[in-house]
Amino acid sequence: MPEPVSNVPPRTLRAISEIPLSRLHGVGPAMLDRLALLGIANIGDLVTYYPRRWVDRSKQQPIEHTQADDEVTIVGDVTSIRSSRTRQRRAMVQATVSDGTGSLAVTFFNQAWRARQLSVGTQVALFGKVGVFRGRRQMTNPTVDVLGTTAERRTGVVVPLYPTSEKADLGSGQLSRLIRSALHRIVEFADPVPAAFRKQHGLPDRTWAMNAIHAPSSLADAYRARRRLALDEFLRMQVALVSRRRYYEAHTVGVVCDVDAGLVGSMLERTGFSLTADQSAAIDAIHADMASTVPMGRLLQGDVGSGKTVVAVAAMLRAIESGHQAILMAPTEVLAEQHARGIASLLEGVMLETADNLLGERPLRLALLTNQTPASERKALNAALGRGEIDLVVGTHALLFGDWDYRSLGLVVVDEQHRFGVEQRAALSSRAVPPHQLVMTATPIPRTAAMLIYGDLDRSELRQMPPGRTPIATRLVASDDVGDDAVAQLVRSAVADGHQAYVVCPLVSPSDNIEARDATTTYENLRSGPLTGLSVGLLHGQMSPGDKASAMDGFRTGEIEVLVSTTVIEVGVDVPNATVMVIYDADRFGLSQLHQLRGRVGRGQHSSTCLLVASPQTTTGDKRLQAMVDSSDGFALAEIDLEIRGAGEVFGERQAGISDLKLGRIPRDAALVDLARGLAEEIVGSETGEVGSPQIFEEITDLLGSDQDFLYKA
Repeated sequence: MPEPVSNVPPRTLRAISEIPLSRLHGVGPAMLDRLALLGIANIGDLVTYYPRRWVDRSKQQPIEHTQADDEVTIVGDVTSIRSSRTRQRRAMVQATVSDGTGSLAVTFFNQAWRARQLSVGTQVALFGKVGVFRGRRQMTNPTVDVLGTTAERRTGVVVPLYPTSEKADLGSGQLSRLIRSALHRIVEFADPVPAAFRKQHGLPDRTWAMNAIHAPSSLADAYRARRRLALDEFLRMQVALVSRRRYYEAHTVGVVCDVDAGLVGSMLERTGFSLTADQSAAIDAIHADMASTVPMGRLLQGDVGSGKTVVAVAAMLRAIESGHQAILMAPTEVLAEQHARGIASLLEGVMLETADNLLGERPLRLALLTNQTPASERKALNAALGRGEIDLVVGTHALLFGDWDYRSLGLVVVDEQHRFGVEQRAALSSRAVPPHQLVMTATPIPRTAAMLIYGDLDRSELRQMPPGRTPIATRLVASDDVGDDAVAQLVRSAVADGHQAYVVCPLVSPSDNIEARDATTTYENLRSGPLTGLSVGLLHGQMSPGDKASAMDGFRTGEIEVLVSTTVIEVGVDVPNATVMVIYDADRFGLSQLHQLRGRVGRGQHSSTCLLVASPQTTTGDKRLQAMVDSSDGFALAEIDLEIRGAGEVFGERQAGISDLKLGRIPRDAALVDLARGLAEEIVGSETGEVGSPQIFEEITDLLGSDQDFLYKA
């Protein structure tokens, strides 16, 4: 261990990241290459390469006390290891692990590399189910964490376990030694959280937390350190979001939409819609936002069928009756086309005042733009937009990124796009006169997650369901217990009653790598077998746009009775006559995705059924499917989905800041997000959005890049 570095001032994360790994004793070219495989390029990367869990040696389960079928963690030494082949030529590695109280036989199938990893004398932590064979305890294919060889053995009671990889060939023991050496060199970390705030909320300083997370004296210290460092992650994100919002409020003047010409009321009266209290509250909030010179930024979230489209149309009408234009962007052409049809139906008969004719009014004009729109029509559409002859355009995101010449764009509605993140919203705000923005999603987002993903937006929620939605009976059946004939019986029964059915598969076509149902084969088997005589259609993302549109039109009109599809029908597809949803290999879908698929039925007056066909092989798969059976509340399911998968997987790491969450996890850390938001409100200037902490400013620019126009120091 090198001598402590004396007289070293507190260092920021940026300064630490400028220290090369080669400064550490024993780190040569070979070790640099191995660390690079873990994404560790400098000292900063190394000390923020956090343990994924810890093993408390004082509370480990002695081997002699384990029983058959126990799921336990065993810590012991490898006393023997050998490699061989089974009769089927599968690689097999057999080891013996002892802990002083007894021994355990450990067998690995198809993991020949374990023989290199687990040399005699290596200390390991094994997690798995204990079995007994011929009176001897054993484990098969357990989870393995290498704690170190005898030479690397640590005396600490609590051992950190780091994410490792076979390719990097670095065990937790080696990583721990390198990290402790780096911490010894750093001495003290600069702390962005004010001492008074730390004292008020019982938080340790960053230096203590960095040392305690890597070398805790107790599990309690490890968890306390993780909480503090997770707060730092959330704080960076919240300061960036608060700064962005306050900057735009102070520096941006948008389109004022404050004219009430009665279009919304007449639309509702003519269509016979009876708004829920949630819808009315959302419309009132949106109209109040649009009447301001500050461009609206609002998230409208609601469960499947909660009536978001009517709220969006009310917003677009307010922009139009105020003399401006509106656009609605959808993630797929199928959804864009459906939105255009639905909105056209809602707006049929809506008239606008005009001085261009003797009647003094004209019909509201709506246009659809997709990849199928010919170039000549695009050119004509753009010219009409420039002259103000088109009031509302529905299309894909090409509406945002093309050179469209809007006469006066007042409102942009973005539907169903988690990854339409802050950068894309900033692109809208950079227009000469920024439009109001309404982001809609039918995938409910828990409040804490919304603070991270959409923290620069106001939020409206639609939790109430309009009248007319029918409950959906959800059943789970094992793949082995139901064949095509059983599915066909359910589908035929629905069709005999005059209804339609979806059959969803995870794959488009057969795969050599994934054992799961594919839509192409299932379509052929069903229509030539148990569903002979019925009109069966096929829909998937690899079809041409024309074929996709034809399949959807056929199903919408009832010409197609059974639609075999992939998840292309997941969002927004509305066929009220469909009453059966069959999802093959349902355990291969995420919980929110399953809920969206289920929401394609139950959209009319008739009772509906969702059949989940699956034999999950994992605990998380079991949890997801049981949650689907137990609940139809999208907000509750969203919480469960976050708990199971975490924000990075649910929302995608391309959302700014999510990839920075090495320790923070929602919904577990909901209280920390609130704490970080409160501190961010103090750090960011209340009127202009400047970041009052130079260190936080530095950490945010390292996270997001230095080219953020909204981000500047006090």
